[in-house]
Amino acid sequence: MSGTLASEFGFSAHERDRLLTTGPADVDPAPALTFARNVFVPLTTACRYTCTYCTYFDPPGEASLMSREAVRDVLETGVDAGCTEALFTFGDTPDDRYTEIHDQLDDWGHDSIHDYLHEMCELALDVGILPHSNPGDLTCEQLRPLADVNASMGVMLETTADVDAHAGPRKKTPEQRLATIRAAGEVGIPFTTGILVGIGEDWSDRAESLLAIRGLHEEYGHIQEVIVQPVAENERWRGPTPDVEDLRRAVAMARAALPAEISVQVPPNLAPVREVLDCGVDDLGGVSPITADHINPDYAWPALRELEDIAEFGGVPLGERLPTHARYVEDGWLPPAVQRAIEADDAAGERYRAVLNGATAVDAD
Repeated sequence: MSGTLASEFGFSAHERDRLLTTGPADVDPAPALTFARNVFVPLTTACRYTCTYCTYFDPPGEASLMSREAVRDVLETGVDAGCTEALFTFGDTPDDRYTEIHDQLDDWGHDSIHDYLHEMCELALDVGILPHSNPGDLTCEQLRPLADVNASMGVMLETTADVDAHAGPRKKTPEQRLATIRAAGEVGIPFTTGILVGIGEDWSDRAESLLAIRGLHEEYGHIQEVIVQPVAENERWRGPTPDVEDLRRAVAMARAALPAEISVQVPPNLAPVREVLDCGVDDLGGVSPITADHINPDYAWPALRELEDIAEFGGVPLGERLPTHARYVEDGWLPPAVQRAIEADDAAGERYRAVLNGATAVDAD
């Protein structure tokens, strides 16, 4: 796929090769760290893919679908805890195997999981928390209505390589992921993506993945952050986990490959963040004070005060951010519904503006 990638995303073999020689000594530490205070809302555990490293999906007959009442309860608990991001997570579009999920959606008056997600994002805005959705592979037509009710969205590229971890009758392909990231750019939604390190890709694949992300951002300007996430051992994945030196190199590659306005995130519950702070990390992602990481349930979030300890270890300040990075708010990327929520003369609007203005404390109630 290398030659096709280089021509499609506008990078050269020389750029890729130069990135392969990049290490921690070639990048500077970030001057600050940020995070978003969020709640996880696992809308459904049905997924058309069966990636061998993923514990999130459940097989047909076992997959669940959160009710409107259950979603509201989580959202209201998040608001009470001062959260500003509702992270809606679920597997990619359930296929025909998930008849019970489709029947339940139909009973609730919805044609698809994406239609239901749209309603739940509207609910989040009504409750007083900003939606950030990770709905998997989507087309422009599917993304447009969701972009109207989301502060930002995301999907992990993971890798541009064809790896065995994605193999099977319902294979996840890099072409689908790249098409989704491109569609998000065409729609104009601030977007988060990233690479998953250790699922069978090699260093050239990692370099090409980062350069492909850069190429899409150069075309559309919509990539707000790139996650560098090591694959974590769990009940379905018994392969090796990247060691610290490999993670340091991967993070440094990301920082060197991407323009300065794109944040490089390393999730603090899945990686030894202190060991990579000098490699250009400037964001810790969404961290929840009240809900589990439903995608990686074996790995608990650090307490918010622990984030301060991480920043202190790195000798940098720690700041809270919204799910939409500030420049997209300032540059008018937000849809009207989200813009109105931020400007509203109510408690939620005041909270959003306090975060934007840097007037919040990590240990705020």
